Amino acid sequence: MPRPIQATVHLANLRHNLERARRSALESRVWAVVKANAYGHGIENVFEAFRAADGFALLDLDEAQRVRALGWRGPILLLEGVFESRDLELCSRLDIWHVVHCDAQIDMLAAHKTQTPHRVFLKLNSGMNRLGFSPVRYRAAWTRLNALPQVGEISHMTHFSDADGPRGVAQAQALFERATQDLPGERSLANSAATLRHAQATRADWVRPGIVLYGSAPDFPEHDAQHWQLQPGMTLATRLIGTQDLAAGDTVGYGSSFKADGPMRIGIAAVGYGDGYPRHADTGTPVLVNGVRTRTVGRVSMDMIAVDLGPVPNVGFGSEVTLWGRAANGALLGIDDVAQAAGTIGYELMCAVARRVPTATD
Repeated sequence: MPRPIQATVHLANLRHNLERARRSALESRVWAVVKANAYGHGIENVFEAFRAADGFALLDLDEAQRVRALGWRGPILLLEGVFESRDLELCSRLDIWHVVHCDAQIDMLAAHKTQTPHRVFLKLNSGMNRLGFSPVRYRAAWTRLNALPQVGEISHMTHFSDADGPRGVAQAQALFERATQDLPGERSLANSAATLRHAQATRADWVRPGIVLYGSAPDFPEHDAQHWQLQPGMTLATRLIGTQDLAAGDTVGYGSSFKADGPMRIGIAAVGYGDGYPRHADTGTPVLVNGVRTRTVGRVSMDMIAVDLGPVPNVGFGSEVTLWGRAANGALLGIDDVAQAAGTIGYELMCAVARRVPTATD
């Protein structure tokens, strides 16, 4: 039989999370963000759950083609725009909208031969300082785009750097309002955190929820997923494949980084960094064994972790181990809790699940 590890994508929970984002969106249309292969869940796995979205937003043309191949005929948006001139040919053929964030992309459009004008989203750099035109250059970029016969409707967008924290969105929002004042076209501002925390202030034609669709809180640990009424999009689970009885002073794993203070029993679970479980998850990272919360001990290895069986003495070979998500008995281990203990974020854990891990939907 195959290794007992499996990722399960919960379609009903994804639908719930999409509806939760829509309730916060104040009648804005909703992009379902499915970049990074739907945050590690698989575009093909999540598609049916997200069909109720108004569009799909993603990063590259391969992902866009996959969404079209699934039968989607509505809007698709390339969040980083095109990377080379020939990308525009596929945008024309598949009717893909795309972000314009730099002069080079305007140059590509100016040289592009097309009979159908492109729908573009002009991006303002409102303080993130990754992509986008500065406020002082934004209107000139819009004027240049607006003069091109290759361009049809021009929408406006920005991305907030601090929607999940105390700094908030007011400064960036003000920059956006000044830069786009009196310019025609739809607006898109809110990411997950802004959609949940600043819906009224960032109200616009489109919102772009990402991580909330998959059941992770965008402002953890200030708020957790339950606070925002989100459900886990994925459960990563495996089973115990062995146990060991330790005496005081015995060590566990590579480098002997964990030493038992007294007699204890540990279980060995079939998961490791080769499956995408974070190697930097030190002793104390939470796991569920048969739905009971316990902890990892020692270093994560490529294919195995060790877990403390003290809270669950009556388990053994084949017992269920939940790395995040919902156990068979209904107990929940939030992916954000695991990420915090491992010194990372839920986004990384989702996206890191390895190809060798079988994925199912329910």
